[in-house]
Amino acid sequence: MLRRISERIGRHRIFLITAHERLDGDALGSELALCHMLRNLGKEATIYNQDRTPGNYLFLPGSDQIVHELPPLDPFEVAFILDCSELDRVGEESARIGTIPNLVNIDHHVSNGGFCDVRLIDPQASSTGELIFRLVRDMGLAVTAEMATCLYTAILTDTGGFRYGNTRRGALLTAADLVAGGADPQWISENVYEADPPARLRLLAAALPTLTLEEGGRVGSLVVTQKALADAGALPEHAEGFVDLPRSIRGVEISILYAELPDGRFKLSLRSKGKVNVERVARTFGGGGHINAAGCRVEGELSEIRRRVIEAIRTSAAEA
Repeated sequence: MLRRISERIGRHRIFLITAHERLDGDALGSELALCHMLRNLGKEATIYNQDRTPGNYLFLPGSDQIVHELPPLDPFEVAFILDCSELDRVGEESARIGTIPNLVNIDHHVSNGGFCDVRLIDPQASSTGELIFRLVRDMGLAVTAEMATCLYTAILTDTGGFRYGNTRRGALLTAADLVAGGADPQWISENVYEADPPARLRLLAAALPTLTLEEGGRVGSLVVTQKALADAGALPEHAEGFVDLPRSIRGVEISILYAELPDGRFKLSLRSKGKVNVERVARTFGGGGHINAAGCRVEGELSEIRRRVIEAIRTSAAEA
């Protein structure tokens, strides 16, 4: 499949690159690295994202050139859809993007059923960034310092700072190559993890009192409401990482963040330890992801959603 992607790159000149809503480090790092690669080959590449770039990723080289209004599609010959298990994950413009003649999907989510004929999907990869690195190397191209910074960020963030179960040999070897290629681990980590605005701390202060432990302390959760966001003067991106906090409690195997959306639905982020499969739980509600990290969106009252989620967790545990 790498060869088919390389052939698409060699045959065409004008590319659109996009990723999922509610951007994270893997989506952005992968997009930007691919864009740098294509431009270094003399191609034209445009990154379109529905959502704005979170502040802690604005240090990534090229982030200031990302557009948030989809340009006219006629010139585009190929669209790369990155870090998405389904086309509609790119947001409101997914149907229009789907009309571009050649679609290429690069992703590492186990829930990806394959919505493109040309695709590179590997659930064993730590991140989409790791797969972009494979593509670059397979094409025999040099990894520039800009690309190394973007791809290291992708791997760093999707492995939770090299703490999650997806921190396998391939991730570490790739990270080492990226450091050799110019990525600065300390500088990148400071930008990602140590550049929070005061609003994020105010939001965290509002979220911590919502901590709930269930199922004998095996399941921990936090809630972020629209009111909490408004009171803290915070953005949804400022809740990134909150889902990991309950998981840090001894005995907690599954951690959940219930984040209220503007339309009243709740976005659920789920994390787990060991072999506990939260992807199966997310799939119950139409979501997906990985065994230890998944998500979904659910309608209803929070108390009812909680009940349904705990029920799904019990069912998943019984089927394991």
